[in-house]
Amino acid sequence: QVQLQLSGGGSVQAGGSLRLSCKAPESNIGVYSVGWFRQAPGKEREGVAASACGSLLYADDVKGRFTLSRDNAKNAVYLQMSSLKPEDTAMYFCAAELSDRACGDNWRMQRNYDGWGLGTQVTVSS
Repeated sequence: QVQLQLSGGGSVQAGGSLRLSCKAPESNIGVYSVGWFRQAPGKEREGVAASACGSLLYADDVKGRFTLSRDNAKNAVYLQMSSLKPEDTAMYFCAAELSDRACGDNWRMQRNYDGWGLGTQVTVSS
């Protein structure tokens, strides 16, 4: 099971930006599908974005505001979040999967990811 480390959460005002990082200290994250998820208080965890099987995929409510990228030299996957809204406030997680289970529409399904990092809090104030 791949071990993941998250960083980059914090508090910002609406309209601000944050970049989350997901790293795999003991694995080559470049060969994994990586998904970003978030969970707001009282709500279910939901998919935000993924880099899976050669595709970049985004939830509708973050399209145009969030950008997922990879830096294989740093063994990292990033989630750049811009134009943040109060409703983006949540605990954010990254997850990784080596097989093709998270390809296509399956990227949103948490059970398709084998490794999870501990969450990082993102708080957006109005």
